[in-house]
Amino acid sequence: MSVGGSFACFVIVGGIATTAHYATLMALVEGLGIGPVPASGFGFLIGAIVGYVLNRRFTFASDRRHREALPRYLVVALGGLIINVGVLASVLALVHWHYLVAQVIATLAALFWNFGANRLWTFRSFERLPNLK
Repeated sequence: MSVGGSFACFVIVGGIATTAHYATLMALVEGLGIGPVPASGFGFLIGAIVGYVLNRRFTFASDRRHREALPRYLVVALGGLIINVGVLASVLALVHWHYLVAQVIATLAALFWNFGANRLWTFRSFERLPNLK
């Protein structure tokens, strides 16, 4: 699939994963009174699980085995989690916006990291690897 096609599919899958993230975030903040930053961290993890399953199958059509792709995905997800929580905490501390507005900014900040790292490293097909001979 072309980069444009992969990115379009990534955005659709990301929308589904982000819905899981935001639903978890809102349930924890509004329902249980947990702070937005830890609630977002947990929601991010839920979204990451959804994202792994759907991106592996649909966005990147990866031929990597789970034992190879999953550890790579977890490293990328950890980077995305750090970006997400860092941006969210910074926006909340510096400009005191509503946590959902801050979360949208954090989500956008993590989007390009997640796409690029997953496309180029996590799910890259063996046939697309350069010949190193």
